[in-house]
Amino acid sequence: MEKALVQPLDEKGNHKGEPVKVLFNPTEYSIEKSNQFQSTAIPGLQVPVTSFVSGNAATLNMDLFFDTYEKGTDVRIYSGKLTAMLDIDRGLHAPPVCKFIWGKLEFKAVLERVNQRFTMFLDSGIPVRATLSVTFKEYKTITEQLQSPPRQSADRTKHRVIKQGDSLWLLADREYGDPGLWRMIAEANNIDNPRTLEAGREIIIPPLE
Repeated sequence: MEKALVQPLDEKGNHKGEPVKVLFNPTEYSIEKSNQFQSTAIPGLQVPVTSFVSGNAATLNMDLFFDTYEKGTDVRIYSGKLTAMLDIDRGLHAPPVCKFIWGKLEFKAVLERVNQRFTMFLDSGIPVRATLSVTFKEYKTITEQLQSPPRQSADRTKHRVIKQGDSLWLLADREYGDPGLWRMIAEANNIDNPRTLEAGREIIIPPLE
């Protein structure tokens, strides 16, 4: 069976140096992905309006097993190659970016956390069996994120007519996807009191910068 490996990358995303191969493939792994939302309280509404803020980086978690009992060698010779990826690279001034590769799974990330548990030792006290609980955090440059998926935003000034029951918070949520941006509309239309909007009035919706 193909062995899983961790391949260090340079600042351009190319392979750098020899990959770190695991002794035994993981029996399972988990990938966690979440989003961050912001709740904005709007006067007159019972429930705050929830707006999308950003996505959080995905995390890849697994346990890696290392055993050198039959060889009679220090298991840290092998496990240390992985934990060394937590060290700061002199050229990057940060730990290196890497890619976890196992079959069709390719997860570009930084190694965020490693917990080592040594469970067997030689008479000399040298550890020969270890389990490493590792967490990889997804890594994407700004350029990569802007390229896919395409990002769109309001880019033209719009004209809207106030209807009965409208509010700047609702307009901001409808046009920008964020009710917290109501002040942009208020400033563009010289509205001093956002609580009193006159039905039938035409206002402008400025573009997002």
